[in-house]
Amino acid sequence: MKDTATPTAADRVPLTAAPASSAGDDGSLPHLREIASFGHQVTGVAVAADGRIFVNFPRWTEDAPISVGVLTPDGDVRPYPDDRWNGWRNARRDELNPQDRWVCVQAMLCDSQNNLWVLDPGAPAQAFVVPGAPKLVRIDLATDSVVGCIAFTLEIAPQGSYLNDVRISPDGRFAYITDSGTRGAIVVVDFGTGQARRVLDGHPSTQTDPGVTVHAGGAPLRRPDGRGVELAADGIALTRDGLYLYWQAVKGKTLYRVPTEALRDTTLATDEVGNRVEKVLEHRPADGLHIDRTGRLLITAVEEHAVKVWDGATLTTLLHEPGLRWPDTFAEGPDGTIYLTDSRIPEMNWFKPGHPDALSSRLLIIADAAPSAAPDTKPGTPPGSQSEADRNRSPD
Repeated sequence: MKDTATPTAADRVPLTAAPASSAGDDGSLPHLREIASFGHQVTGVAVAADGRIFVNFPRWTEDAPISVGVLTPDGDVRPYPDDRWNGWRNARRDELNPQDRWVCVQAMLCDSQNNLWVLDPGAPAQAFVVPGAPKLVRIDLATDSVVGCIAFTLEIAPQGSYLNDVRISPDGRFAYITDSGTRGAIVVVDFGTGQARRVLDGHPSTQTDPGVTVHAGGAPLRRPDGRGVELAADGIALTRDGLYLYWQAVKGKTLYRVPTEALRDTTLATDEVGNRVEKVLEHRPADGLHIDRTGRLLITAVEEHAVKVWDGATLTTLLHEPGLRWPDTFAEGPDGTIYLTDSRIPEMNWFKPGHPDALSSRLLIIADAAPSAAPDTKPGTPPGSQSEADRNRSPD
């Protein structure tokens, strides 16, 4: 593992921030606008090319009645793709098939081929992994039907794992998944062979940082028994050319990256892949990551009620709102609108006994989404690397 060197201009990936003047005539930061609220805890969001918005609700503190839903024009959430897939109930675990039902969905994304990908770690309450439940499911948005499913064995998603977030390569041949469980890793899925591998399994870059304590409201975020937030490799982002993968542990302060060709190369030994990992940036705990169509790397600042932007040289505050309890997951709409879920993790009854099992949550959009001019840090490290030809071509 190495620190990234300061690049030449030809090496930079254009994760460039928009001019600060576009943030508002009065120089204010962008702001959040709520577009939906839920009576259950939301984590993931995905937006299709036709504008449909999908959300998911993991089974953390309650047996959520809907796991994956699509927002209707009147603001309701309709089970997606149907009631059967949303029919799992923890109390009926012994009689239901976990392979064709949502057990504990954590994340989703829409790709450029009009597919919705749904990641189900199959571990209600982030605890026992239900055998047969961990899976990555592909839904054809043209027909609203399931057309593919990669089922993960206990070798790929062992007890203690929690498959957290996913990105699909621009050519649609590979998936990259973070495991934020007790032993962090990156899971690489080859759709051509249908095979999955755990890469960087136990590597320091995918583990929790023992020197970091996640805070909320200025105090350590802990359960009554003293346990804090122990989420390993969590947020994930893929450069638009597919050349670099980024990730960070929630209980961590370091943003890492690795060339994706190293993850895909099955001939590389574990330590050889580890030697390709680069430290990009040290800051504070983060959850969701996203590289938008302009090339900006957006980072959720979970302790600071904020969203930040990394442009390859500076980390900048895009927005700060005290009411943002836990900025969780980004999605980008067909018009470039950035969506953000607020999962309110500090308000869970894991950390606040007496709070209800069902936790209300919100879906927001970032209005006037241009980064602040005031930098937080200047580490001088680029988000990624690509050729001049790659930088000038249209995104996939």
